[in-house]
Amino acid sequence: MTVPQNPQFTPTSPYSNPGFEGQFWYGSHSLWTALPKDGAWFGLPHNPEGYTQKLFWWREGYFWNKEPEPDLTVTGERLDASAPPLIVSKATNAYADDISSAMLVGVDFPTLGCWRITGKYADAELSFVIWVAP
Repeated sequence: MTVPQNPQFTPTSPYSNPGFEGQFWYGSHSLWTALPKDGAWFGLPHNPEGYTQKLFWWREGYFWNKEPEPDLTVTGERLDASAPPLIVSKATNAYADDISSAMLVGVDFPTLGCWRITGKYADAELSFVIWVAP
């Protein structure tokens, strides 16, 4: 599972702490996300497509009102067993005072398990490994 970098990545202002207790920023100024320190997402909502999660992505200089539908591509593959592909929504934007401008996708994990997620935006690529747990 992906754990905090050493030294830990810290984005510049206006981005503050990841917003939720138990999370850390992961990535670089070119592309980053917030991940749980324990490396797992527990108790995600379940629907017929799988286990649902919203993934927020940030990039220094990204503004939601200038690019409301960012050209962000997110893919995923299960590492510990075979599984159908990750289902990913079209990228959209998000904005709030506590998160500033962000890119957002919804994902459905078809199964529980260990997944590698990769985001690509402009010239940047970022991958992380997460455990999707009951």
